[in-house]
Amino acid sequence: MRIGAWLCAASAAATMLPQGALADNPHDPTMTPEAIARDRETIRKMNLDQLAYVRQRDARYAGGWQDYAEARPERRLKEADDYGARSQAYAQDLARYREERRRYDREMAQWEQDRAACPTGYDCGY
Repeated sequence: MRIGAWLCAASAAATMLPQGALADNPHDPTMTPEAIARDRETIRKMNLDQLAYVRQRDARYAGGWQDYAEARPERRLKEADDYGARSQAYAQDLARYREERRRYDREMAQWEQDRAACPTGYDCGY
């Protein structure tokens, strides 16, 4: 029973292991020069076909981006206007923050002076 289970597990593991591709080896002594030339030509044709496919795909992509750029000039202008508005709002917020920070620092300095001026143990209203 144990041997049967072990054999079953071993055969399942062996079938799940990756196996190398069974491609022709050009250094195989049984291959003829004609077979080597045929393999070389097949690989060359596959590479050229893939190159043509990639060039066509890239041309389609480039055409699509060109169409997008030509069809959306008003969108780019709107995006530039939005950026300018956001930039201006940021500058206004920054100026407002700096003014508020100066006011806060003045009030804190005044508070420190008032606290230091209070006699020890006396409630100065803070």
